[in-house]
Amino acid sequence: MGFNYQDERFADLQLLRYRLNGFERLSVQQKVLVYYLSQATLYGRDITFDQFGKYNLRIRKLLEVVYCDLTIPHDTDEFRALEIYLKRVWFSSGIYHHYGCEKFRPGFSAAYLHNAIRCVDARKLPLKEGESIDEMCEELFPVIFDETVLPKRVNKTDGEDLILTSACHFYDGGVTQQEAEAFYERMKQEQADSKTPSSYGLNSTLVKENGEIKELVWSANGRYANAIRHIVYWLEKALSVAENEQQRKVISILISYYKTGDLQTFNEYCIEWLKDHDSTIDFINGFIEVYGDPLGLKGSWEGLVEYIDEEATHRTRTISNNAQWFEDHSPVDARFRKPVVKGVSANVICAAMLGGDEYPSTAIGINLPNADWIRAEYGSKSITISNITDAYNKAAHGNGFKEEFVIDAEMLSLIDKYGDVCDDLHTDLHECLGHGSGQLLPGVDPDALKAYGNTIEEARADLFGLYYIADKKLVELGLTPDEEAYKSQYYTYMMNGLMTQLIRITPGNQIEEAHMRNRALIAHWCYENSDVVRLKKRDGKTYVEIVDFEELRRLFARLLAEIQRIKSEGDFEAARQLVEHYAVKVDPELHQEVLERYKKLGLAPYKGFINPQMLPVYDENGNICDIQLDYGESYAHQMLRYSTEYGTLI
Repeated sequence: MGFNYQDERFADLQLLRYRLNGFERLSVQQKVLVYYLSQATLYGRDITFDQFGKYNLRIRKLLEVVYCDLTIPHDTDEFRALEIYLKRVWFSSGIYHHYGCEKFRPGFSAAYLHNAIRCVDARKLPLKEGESIDEMCEELFPVIFDETVLPKRVNKTDGEDLILTSACHFYDGGVTQQEAEAFYERMKQEQADSKTPSSYGLNSTLVKENGEIKELVWSANGRYANAIRHIVYWLEKALSVAENEQQRKVISILISYYKTGDLQTFNEYCIEWLKDHDSTIDFINGFIEVYGDPLGLKGSWEGLVEYIDEEATHRTRTISNNAQWFEDHSPVDARFRKPVVKGVSANVICAAMLGGDEYPSTAIGINLPNADWIRAEYGSKSITISNITDAYNKAAHGNGFKEEFVIDAEMLSLIDKYGDVCDDLHTDLHECLGHGSGQLLPGVDPDALKAYGNTIEEARADLFGLYYIADKKLVELGLTPDEEAYKSQYYTYMMNGLMTQLIRITPGNQIEEAHMRNRALIAHWCYENSDVVRLKKRDGKTYVEIVDFEELRRLFARLLAEIQRIKSEGDFEAARQLVEHYAVKVDPELHQEVLERYKKLGLAPYKGFINPQMLPVYDENGNICDIQLDYGESYAHQMLRYSTEYGTLI
């Protein structure tokens, strides 16, 4: 029987499944290691929910109690609307869209929810000590139903206080943007001469209490302690079955970091993690990416367990082995290139478990660590997730999207022939080389670009990949089949940046998410600064036309040089102007057209994944002798099970 990649669909979401290809070839010890690390990954779930909104955990619990109560009729329109709303909350780790960050609008009324709450067992509700049901409703209902209360998880609108207008829970007690920036600037100045600077603010909530601003550190003895202690428990179990001494060292340091919250220990962990090149099993577990913080400082919790896809890794190792050549031939100013590229490693991996900010929606490529000084001194590690991209590709086969938006049969044929190869290759170049390329000038603050830093960094990595995917060197290395293949990537990238990514934007909204801003910036800059990219009308429909692919590559080179200059020099004003002019605004007429054309295809613009369930098999002595995989768990069952088994903060 064939593997079923597609599962249920609701709202603007399509649930998929991913297969653990080759898992059966792992040894028992490796399977058990994957299982223990997967448990550590799933125990971070509640942290992400809380980080994404102060009221998320209580709202989730409230809705789950109503959803599971069998005395409430399930065959009404309002219950079905509540079910969809709850499923969206599960998907986004809270009440805000996982991509657009706007608050969900319930399809059920406040009166309906209030009546439903009266039907359930009050002991199951998320009531604070001494709180009545009415008091709970008075606190939570405006957050759910009032569009003016905490309307956006991450606000990046230029000129506004980005902290006070963002609902994410990295700041509390009325801390302002100015106060937060001044707080961390003082910390940086105190250690200005450090050769191993900490990622200030990465693992803490900044709060104001009695007029004093202070950090509440996330650790086994601080904020989120109960969740982190469970993570530590499973990491300690993983120590007993680690593959080698270096892996044991990495896990031990991570445990120490979780226990203390010491960011210097986190630096040590990142460095030792980079040195582990021999393990088949690897993982990400912690406060990592800063896209969820409007100031780009605080790490959202995420988890990923993985094992190497040996066959596909040949491609990424070819890239990493030639990293110095790519750096030396980059079209950026020589001052901004790394004289010596250190420690670049890249693997294609199979995801075994997704968690936190990587679940249900996950990246297809990751490059870590994020600290610029560690990259410069010790290198970086990149992964491309083969079984996730495979699931995307198989689920999208024959859905009509390309036929609707690609300009002609010739280009469609080119994309059909080369698209998958070039998509994977661009991801590899972006993660392995793009993020790892370039250097800051001495004395430049890595956070100098502030709220624009994430967009500029993603644009830099994308442009690096776009520039090099057309290089003859890639044909020479056997990474592209011929000198025509790159055109498929150029076309789909420009089509996405100028048009098709607009399917993810609600009418009337601007572009907020950093990756979308990055693509819009690149596409619109090339469109407005040349005549090689055009928007062409035919039969009332708009299409992207590229009239000179070689000239488009030269445009990518020009923009890459400028983006790298901005990053290397910490030119905040130039970053602001680029992003605000090219990356934020949406043409409402084109937007409406794209939405109407996409709607006719009957597709969901966002995809996410249901995790496999790992079931340990025990021998007669009570030892795990195998791990069985179950791909049959429904989305709702998985989410409710996770809330029960891994609910540590409510």
